Amino acid sequence: MVFAFFKRGSGDGNFEHIVGRSVTMLGDARHSFDLATLALLTDTDAEAVANEIRATDDRINHAEQELRSELVVHVSVQGPADIGSVLGFTLLLKKIERIGDQAKNILDLAENGISLAANDNVEELLAEQRAVSALFAEAGDLLADSDVDEETIEEYTRRASVLAAAHQARIDGYMSSERPGREVVPLAIYYRYLRRIVANLIGIVRTSSEPLPHIDYLEEGTVDTDD
Repeated sequence: MVFAFFKRGSGDGNFEHIVGRSVTMLGDARHSFDLATLALLTDTDAEAVANEIRATDDRINHAEQELRSELVVHVSVQGPADIGSVLGFTLLLKKIERIGDQAKNILDLAENGISLAANDNVEELLAEQRAVSALFAEAGDLLADSDVDEETIEEYTRRASVLAAAHQARIDGYMSSERPGREVVPLAIYYRYLRRIVANLIGIVRTSSEPLPHIDYLEEGTVDTDD
């Protein structure tokens, strides 16, 4: 797929290879997220998944660096005609890399002895994890779909934004909770990571249709999706 926004450029660049690698990177980020949350939300030993998560994150980082180099070479050879596409892909790749970092942050919680497996609301936590993991899969499908339309992107954005707002509501509640800090602080931090992951997923999907000045913003540029 070449994104709808990138098709409007005047250059002759073929970016299908970049798109394919981007989708693979997103799949790797989901893999890291699933493993990290498994360590935090279940009785899975963090040490059992830590090496795989870090190896996957290294793979994501190396892929981002390789693709950024390819994009720089493309501009140097083809000139400025495809600069919009190159900038858009650079932003997209960075968002995927950030998600990989957030997955590592969740692993850090588990490695520091935090476990939510015995939390009274663990089933709800697991359901929320599955919902976020499903957003990864949808985002990958949308990136790989050469015929995706604006309505589909907007529908994804609406659903993901509702989820992000729910995460923020959780954080706000923990900030004013009278429960002991050892109980609410790990939850607030975890939901903070979830919210940022969802925000980056929204940004990834919207990169396919948004003009560069509006990427990461909703409501005609007034709402920042990724803080």
